[in-house]
Amino acid sequence: MDTEKEPYIKPDQKVTELTIRAVILGAILSIVLSAANAYFGLFAGMTVSASIPAAVISMAILRAFKNSSILENNLVQTAASAGESLAAGVIFTIPALILMGYWEDFNYTETTLIALAGGILGILFTIPLRKALIVKEKLKFPEGIATSEVLKTGESEGGFIKYLVYGGLIGGLFKLSEGAMKLWTGVFEKGTILKGKAFLYFGINLSPALVAVGYIVGLNIAFLIFLGGAISWYLAIPIHIYLFGAPEGVSAVDAGYSVWNSQIRYLGVGAMIVGGFWALISIRSSLKTAFQSGVEAFRKSKSSLSETARTNLDTPMSWVIIGIGVMIVPIFLIYLSEIENVGITAFMAIIMVIAGFLFSSVAGYMAGLVGSSNNPISGVTIATILSAALLLAALMGTEDAARGAAGAILIGAVVCCAAAIAGDNMQDLKAGHMLGSTPYKQQIMQVVGVIAGAVAIAPVLSYLLEAYGIGPATDANPDSLTAPQAALMQSVATGIFGGDLPWNMVTIGGIIGAIIIAIDQYLAKINANFRMPVLAVAVGIYLPFELDSAIFVGGVIAWIIERYYSKQAKNANNTEQHEIAKDRSSKAGLLIASGLITGEALMGIMIAFLIVFNYAKKIKVFETPMWESIPGLILFIFIIYFLIHIMKKVYKQK
Repeated sequence: MDTEKEPYIKPDQKVTELTIRAVILGAILSIVLSAANAYFGLFAGMTVSASIPAAVISMAILRAFKNSSILENNLVQTAASAGESLAAGVIFTIPALILMGYWEDFNYTETTLIALAGGILGILFTIPLRKALIVKEKLKFPEGIATSEVLKTGESEGGFIKYLVYGGLIGGLFKLSEGAMKLWTGVFEKGTILKGKAFLYFGINLSPALVAVGYIVGLNIAFLIFLGGAISWYLAIPIHIYLFGAPEGVSAVDAGYSVWNSQIRYLGVGAMIVGGFWALISIRSSLKTAFQSGVEAFRKSKSSLSETARTNLDTPMSWVIIGIGVMIVPIFLIYLSEIENVGITAFMAIIMVIAGFLFSSVAGYMAGLVGSSNNPISGVTIATILSAALLLAALMGTEDAARGAAGAILIGAVVCCAAAIAGDNMQDLKAGHMLGSTPYKQQIMQVVGVIAGAVAIAPVLSYLLEAYGIGPATDANPDSLTAPQAALMQSVATGIFGGDLPWNMVTIGGIIGAIIIAIDQYLAKINANFRMPVLAVAVGIYLPFELDSAIFVGGVIAWIIERYYSKQAKNANNTEQHEIAKDRSSKAGLLIASGLITGEALMGIMIAFLIVFNYAKKIKVFETPMWESIPGLILFIFIIYFLIHIMKKVYKQK
């Protein structure tokens, strides 16, 4: 596909773009999608891009207005996806303060200001990168291209919203039946320990949303996540139980979880730390280019709103520099309130600004190369927290471990929000570049999306904390949101300050990560289609196996569909018609999958509201499950069949 042809809307064309309705709709979708991603990220440890679902919803709503345009729709999805990305930055880091007991609740002012400042800094840091990476270097930005193509298709095909609705209804009803009405248990798992030594286990979470994640990321990544789970549950835990015995007085499944929670999951910590630093090493040349491009753009940019070409109008650099200075103030005050030392607080703020710009440049550049979905945000965030913790430990000592670890988490939170926003926003700006959007108007809508998402995220997290709890699931609280990524950040920060981190497991995990990196380098050398990015395996090691296996099922579905497309291509008489049918089918599948994720997440939040406001008992929810997991497993299989069937049916449509 030629992505460098003339924009869809020419610079001299006058079309509707930045409107009050676009601002309102973009803000609403930002709130909804950021809330959904917050829930799902705490549940599964992963988030997904909302650009295409937001674009489809926008097209469906704005179609009712005669003067709406493709550029107006693009602005709406720009704001919506900013809120979704901000949620990822927040839930990967800030819940760590709850897990370590430093916070008892999500302080509204501090949570909102961290999210707001980090998100806006991410936008400001990417403004000078637009011309450098999109216009000059012409990086591909795959999600940006996909979003622009969906918007173009939407000009003539408006019926795809129904697939998003199908997925949303199925995901929501499934969550309602399992999570509120308790018609079945949400996990199918079996385990045994033979002769007290041989541990055998299988489990799968019956969540259609997890299958949808696997479908979206594809078989390669889904398999690597499953491989990580297999390393934990089919290799490390059996070896540990064989050598040291199983915990007594509990079932085989509980024994496996006990060993995994106390020891084996820290293999993932080690692999993630190695993966995070390898991400920086492996992209060192790209990092240098991105950093130089950013600095050069800051130094030379003469952009102003008086430039002739509408499609070349960025926010003036004077505004950018002022904005960065303004955003540092609330961050400094938050750090000061926690650390209570002006010198160390100033140091933290300096580290945050340097790391924020550095990793925003990395995120923007990597999004252009491999896409936002494969961007190593969690890896560079771990590298930030680890480095910040070491520096703070040297400055503060390790006597006040809680405050030092919290300081490292707070630095990581701002950097993670900035990097997450930077990668996503560069995708949006790429879509705008192809469509002929006005850059500064997109940047305004990015700020709208960040503000809306930041205002809503703290109450959502508070409701989820009160309703479900955040932390390891227990018999007393089996529905707790485990927040895998935040738990990982907490482990690293507290471990540096003398926590009880099992460093032997972290070291072994680092060795596993190094082995995976070596294998991936070999695969790259022989130009293999299959690759092994270490962070995907590390996430799989750290996640509960039930999540890994469900994601893998989604990857298998993606593989089945690709095989189907290949078979149809061989039998097709018209290659162009085949490609059109394939694109139509893929789009339907993506929207169903996005709907499954969004529907389940929003229903989870609605159930949380019922619990918090004490309506749960009135509608007789949260009773003991009526059945075990079999009814859910049957419906789970049916939903998988439905997804495959719909995609094949859409492909065959004339």
